[in-house]
Amino acid sequence: QVTSFQGVAVRSLCTSSPHEHPEHGRLVYKGNLAKAVLGVRFFSYSTSIFNLFMMPYIMLKTGIGFESLFIQAAFYGLIGFFTFVTPVTLHVLTKGYVIRLYYKDEMDTYTAITYNAILAEKATVFHQKDVKIPDITKMFTTFYAKTKSMLVNPMLFPNPQDYNHLMGYDKSFYFNLKEEKEADERK
Repeated sequence: QVTSFQGVAVRSLCTSSPHEHPEHGRLVYKGNLAKAVLGVRFFSYSTSIFNLFMMPYIMLKTGIGFESLFIQAAFYGLIGFFTFVTPVTLHVLTKGYVIRLYYKDEMDTYTAITYNAILAEKATVFHQKDVKIPDITKMFTTFYAKTKSMLVNPMLFPNPQDYNHLMGYDKSFYFNLKEEKEADERK
């Protein structure tokens, strides 16, 4: 395929569609908050690093080292909270946010791309049979892949059948009346 770009011929040798990844498969989901999650976490990390470097300067200029023990504890506690707890909390809340989700038909495997603690992309590969839906709806969890919580927005799947297959909604539903009866008798 040859395309013209500002009068220069550009040759494209791509053999797959833009939604195919050679290793992971077909792109079935793309999260719309990926840049926002990355930006908030980066901002939190950068302000924490800034606080760590500015702490000695602030202590020398304010004379906080010579105040009462209670004021020192309150000051260091407040600074420590915003320096360490905020980035850790943001990481815990957003570590399962799926940026992209790929599906490989021939192996029936999914690859979820998330951000790790150092803001690099992390790939988690799992089978559809590894997907568990939580009994109680959780705020930052749509499903569990093996034991890892994942958060996706069902409305962002271009093909609803992809979401249905991921969650196992396309499987036939089977009632085992014998198990139901035994469960009722145990109660």
